[in-house]
Amino acid sequence: MITSASTLLPVDRNLGVALAVLLVAGAAVAALARLGHTRAIVAAGLRAAAQLAAVAVVVGWATDSRPLLLAFLAVMFAVATRTAGRRITPNRTWWWAAVPIGVAVLPVVVLLVAIGLLPLRGIALVPVTGILIGGALTATVLAGRRALEELGTRHGEVEAALSLGFPEREARLEIARAPAAGALIPALDQTRTVGLVTLPGAFIGMLLGGASPLLAGAVQLFVLVALLAVEAVAVAVVLELVVRDRISRPSPGA
Repeated sequence: MITSASTLLPVDRNLGVALAVLLVAGAAVAALARLGHTRAIVAAGLRAAAQLAAVAVVVGWATDSRPLLLAFLAVMFAVATRTAGRRITPNRTWWWAAVPIGVAVLPVVVLLVAIGLLPLRGIALVPVTGILIGGALTATVLAGRRALEELGTRHGEVEAALSLGFPEREARLEIARAPAAGALIPALDQTRTVGLVTLPGAFIGMLLGGASPLLAGAVQLFVLVALLAVEAVAVAVVLELVVRDRISRPSPGA
């Protein structure tokens, strides 16, 4: 017998109290351990609550309005671009983060819609596109930050390679490739351990919605494989942008 979502997690005062306690606990631990993100934890929790409430309303409207649906997807992409770009660099090159996210996500979504696996309706398109954009965002941030940090730390090795006749792109690529590739580890680990260590959101959501375990497993497998493809593309593209100096950071003292 499948438990309904409302039975498992009723939206009532108890849920609000539990969320508040967890948020305060997380912030308190960060403060006691001097992790430096106490206010950020509280702000992120409150912001998530407000945004999810707004999304719940918008998705309901977007189900019956294709222009609103496309506008909402554009907002998702814009926010992801700014978030990723600002996490990678404080200078004006942050907007290049739109390239790895867009190149990774757009072809996959278009293909899925074209072959009929993903209906052009808000109830299906928004969640799937959101998952893929979120994965691309994470991979872009991790790969971009690690590549830039490694190039900054090992600048002398880049200069040495240049003195030996290596083209600048190749010299930078040799230093940045391995650190950037590490951005794929979370997605790889999640895929390898699914069903054994974790039961991800798509699987649980399908079960709570009344789907059979077989269908829920198929949907989750699809999501995980799509995420692997999207994140691999995002990492490859942001790495190329970094080694070509399209995405950069101000030099120390600049």
